[in-house]
Amino acid sequence: MKTNTTEELAAGILSGDRVMLSRSITLAESSLSEHQKQAHLLIQQLMPHTGRSKRIAITGVPGVGKSTFIEGIGSLLTEKGLKVAVLAIDPSSSLSGGSILGDKTRMEDLARNSNAYIRPSATGGYLGGIASRTYEAMLLCEAAGFDVVLIETVGVGQSETLVNDMTDFFLFLQIPGAGDDLQGIKRGIMEMSDLIFINKVDDFGLEKAKEVKVTLARSLQFLPQKESGWKRKVLMGSGLSGKGLEEVWNLITDYYQLMESEGFLQKKRMDQHKLRIKEYIKEQVTRNAMDLYYKDVGLIQTSTDSNPYMVAEKWVREKLGINL
Repeated sequence: MKTNTTEELAAGILSGDRVMLSRSITLAESSLSEHQKQAHLLIQQLMPHTGRSKRIAITGVPGVGKSTFIEGIGSLLTEKGLKVAVLAIDPSSSLSGGSILGDKTRMEDLARNSNAYIRPSATGGYLGGIASRTYEAMLLCEAAGFDVVLIETVGVGQSETLVNDMTDFFLFLQIPGAGDDLQGIKRGIMEMSDLIFINKVDDFGLEKAKEVKVTLARSLQFLPQKESGWKRKVLMGSGLSGKGLEEVWNLITDYYQLMESEGFLQKKRMDQHKLRIKEYIKEQVTRNAMDLYYKDVGLIQTSTDSNPYMVAEKWVREKLGINL
């Protein structure tokens, strides 16, 4: 990869240069400390140009049709004159560390759209349905002028709290005909959801989809109301045929109008900002502590008869000056 200065990358992103945007995201995803420093200097320069997009998380169990849905709604939005960025997260192998990163192939039409940008990233073992630098990638896409940023999670189904903490709208995809339709939907993800979309209606039939919609709607009644007063909705349709996608976008537009008029969007963005500060503190403390540990690991006196917790506590007290 050609080495660009921070100023060159910033100028390229602000002018809408996709190559510079991709290089900047690659820089942010690098584990090298010098790359991390340059990436965050770049983001600092670009911060005044961020925060203007609609940040939407899209999740669902594997096989629910996330990529097809995103291609459908992404195409709909570009037809409306909007610029759409898709951050697609693929799981990494716990053995080889590799990832297929096949979302551009699955969204072939959208990938060729001049008003769309698709960036696949691997989780790299990072939990929560996202990659470790998804937040940075989202900010870079916003600075590049994208109106909507869609974040497609790996589809773990129950642990998307991290993606919920960095987005404004949480869209959960569900399909009818998957046995117990509520089996894979735990209370946490139901509470996070702003919209549940029953996908693949063409495959499973309208009647079956209606049954699932009624069941889900009843379940939502037992959840605590969102602070903003937004009432969770259930819609149904097909990402493949486009059925129901216009209704989805209209509902998202209504959501943002409510959030902005009542001041909740500004509050949510501030909460996101504070949570990222907390995550960065944890990350930097952990990284520096582990660097010290790896230097000392051969010197730590221990045996199989010792309690690992007590050994760790002693090391933290002596090396970090922290009394637990």
